[in-house]
Amino acid sequence: MFITIGKAKIYATSFGPKTFPTIVAIGGWIGSWELWAEPFAILSQNWHTIAYDHRGTGATLAPVESITLDRLVDDVFAVLDAYSIEHCILAAESAGALTAFAAALKNPHRITGLVIVDGLYVQETLPENDRFLLGLRKAYSATLDHFVEACVPEPDSDHIKHWGRQIIDRASQDSAIALYLMTSGADLRHDLPRITQPTLIIHGEADSLIPLEDAYWLAETIPHTKLSILKDAGHVPTLTHPVAIAQEITSFFQDKT
Repeated sequence: MFITIGKAKIYATSFGPKTFPTIVAIGGWIGSWELWAEPFAILSQNWHTIAYDHRGTGATLAPVESITLDRLVDDVFAVLDAYSIEHCILAAESAGALTAFAAALKNPHRITGLVIVDGLYVQETLPENDRFLLGLRKAYSATLDHFVEACVPEPDSDHIKHWGRQIIDRASQDSAIALYLMTSGADLRHDLPRITQPTLIIHGEADSLIPLEDAYWLAETIPHTKLSILKDAGHVPTLTHPVAIAQEITSFFQDKT
């Protein structure tokens, strides 16, 4: 379904009976809801699962100038309202963690738990000569090719890389740049100790984009946290290790929902 929020039309989809506990998922940078498709295929047997394409990704239509962290946070609650969901577990991958953390801090009554997969929560201010930013502006397609290769270091994963490339291809160049620039200077380190919700942190041991040390820092900083390190997993274990992701979520929240 499409959810109209101002000039934006946010694409969202759901699986599983509404009588089950609800988990809502956000993709990373320019990754659509499909990053969560396989874990949700498993989880929907016991969860009401909702995922959506945040601004600048997938089938969602939104003005590029509307891509701000505040808007992305507001969209979380707009999606909940559209499905008449009072509260949920909120799951996020990579840069989507910025939105998830901010939403949990803004309204802890409605976000009752978090799942953070290879999550970004701090980013230095990007200089104009940032190599990745220059690549997005001057050699967009080739830069996305390199990004996919970095995200999926697992062997025998050409099919995953192909799928991942198709997912991010739906983002326009302008939206990709806007979403990347949105992370510039982001720093939630001083706010994260105020997270009181049960938080599951999952991180790929072989992630070359978000350091493993960042996951350890999160686990030490946020109360009521479990850290799960996935051996040999890269930056997008929702695609490469969906069974493990689903199992970790089920195990962590089985007595908390």
